Amino acid sequence: MDPLTLRPIGVVRTPYTDRYRAPRQPGMAAEGCEGTIELVGGMNLEQAVADLAGFERIWALVWFHRNTTWKPLVLPPRGGRTKRGVFATRSPHRPNPIGFSVLRLLSVKGRVLRVADVDLLDGTPVLDLKPYIPYADAFPQSRAGWLDALPPDEDEHEAAPRRFTVVWSPFADAQRTWLRETFGVPLGDTAVPALGRDPSLHPYRRIVRDGDGLMAAEKSWRLHFTVEGEVVTITHVSSGYRRAVIEAGDAAAMLDGEAHLAFALRWPALTRP
Repeated sequence: MDPLTLRPIGVVRTPYTDRYRAPRQPGMAAEGCEGTIELVGGMNLEQAVADLAGFERIWALVWFHRNTTWKPLVLPPRGGRTKRGVFATRSPHRPNPIGFSVLRLLSVKGRVLRVADVDLLDGTPVLDLKPYIPYADAFPQSRAGWLDALPPDEDEHEAAPRRFTVVWSPFADAQRTWLRETFGVPLGDTAVPALGRDPSLHPYRRIVRDGDGLMAAEKSWRLHFTVEGEVVTITHVSSGYRRAVIEAGDAAAMLDGEAHLAFALRWPALTRP
């Protein structure tokens, strides 16, 4: 088939500059994160958004501009270690990196739409906008394929029931307190709920073996932990960057760069070779 040419009609502006901090689905961010959709000029888009303000939600069709590769089989965050066909998942890594997001529409002013419950990276190109129509777009009783076979508590939403109690050792707690108070790094916000639901090995959730224990990745940090019965104990925290990267001293090249440089000086033995 002949290639198609698409022209973005705007761009999304959000607080999310990297995929590690962006939620996986709309509405999963704390406090219903807000953003804007800034439409381009010269296309009479001011007229195109006329009457859109009366809708509570809109569909945004977007281009995942950070994704350059795809795989026919992917490992979803739910469903154990079973790979699924990419078309049976919501993975952003697709043959054509087209995505869609349902957003709460807060206001329309000229070519700027203020939206909430955002799950998109800053700078994401927008291809189209459509109103969300409940009677046509919502079918809550529809079958959900392989997802229907999962246990009811294997839900990726933050409110999913926890089966494990997660505790911090005194040393690990001192580390996360120092990171939070000194550099504003909210360590544990995403990893702890995930460990509370299931601390078992899983590549997608970035849980791997670490000597006699286990290790969970949270953005650019690593949480080392053990599991005894229904208790997960985080023993210590380490940097996700190797020693050569940290010794290069380029904070801008790392996520939470200044924190990683200071962390390596404070706890040099916890830097990976």
